[in-house]
Amino acid sequence: MKTEINPRETSRAQAFELWMSSPMPMVTLVKTLDITRLVKVSKKSGVKFTTLMCWCIGKAASQVEEFNLLPQNGKLFRYDQLAVNVIVENCKGGINSCDIPYTDDRRLFVRNYLDLTTTAAKECTSSFLEDHMVIGTSAMIQTELDCIVNQYTDKFSNPMAMWGKYRKGLLKTTLPVSFQFHHVQMDGGQAARFLSILQKEINQI
Repeated sequence: MKTEINPRETSRAQAFELWMSSPMPMVTLVKTLDITRLVKVSKKSGVKFTTLMCWCIGKAASQVEEFNLLPQNGKLFRYDQLAVNVIVENCKGGINSCDIPYTDDRRLFVRNYLDLTTTAAKECTSSFLEDHMVIGTSAMIQTELDCIVNQYTDKFSNPMAMWGKYRKGLLKTTLPVSFQFHHVQMDGGQAARFLSILQKEINQI
């Protein structure tokens, strides 16, 4: 469910006053994650790395209260459900967007991910969950990247996690992840906490 709330009655009141009208309110943090365990689980289970990474992102976000809020069109909204968005290459060579509803049940998330992305690829259609707070993702796995910065625009205020190809070392595999967020939604401290929790969930998967 999506509900409009009074920003003055939330912990984001000051941030709303400071950043809602800012022409560039987005902030980007970059953290290199140790994804050694995630790669092993992916290979052992046969589930694609990106699918598991998206589940871990949803799992980490569900533990940070600020992810339930989102500024849009000068207003602040509260959501009671999360989703993770993925971009799918379709059969015509174009791309489509899929919102995957987050659930603690990893198997159900994987099943929904496969069903929705397969439909998008075959039918060249996008699927959106307007009543979910959606975390965008962008995986550009063709090359190793140190950092990704998305477009800074007031037309898209959702948080977004982005990464390139992971890096294999002798003892561990690492992945730099760029996390972009609207300053009204959260401060750097909450964003850094999200990235720390994400590392924890990757280690525990």
